Amino acid sequence: MKGDRVEAVVDTGQGVQTFDIVATRAGRRIEVVTSRGVVEVREVTRTGVPVRTGRFMTSRLIALVEHPAVDERGRVEVTTRHRLEARDHR
Repeated sequence: MKGDRVEAVVDTGQGVQTFDIVATRAGRRIEVVTSRGVVEVREVTRTGVPVRTGRFMTSRLIALVEHPAVDERGRVEVTTRHRLEARDHR
């Protein structure tokens, strides 16, 4: 959603540097993927085409903060892609 923002704080060896990746247009969203010691933050279109990407080594990453966009009523839209399934209690 436009206005979604992810802030990455990285240790550069000589100090700390902050990177912001923002969903700049309507219909774009931010995806965060972690694999093989690398955190990848992407701004993607509705169809899933990456527009901008930031890659950070997990050993250098100090903090990764997600800031969801606020709508005009002051509410935050939060979605998750993980599903919890009810366990069978026998």
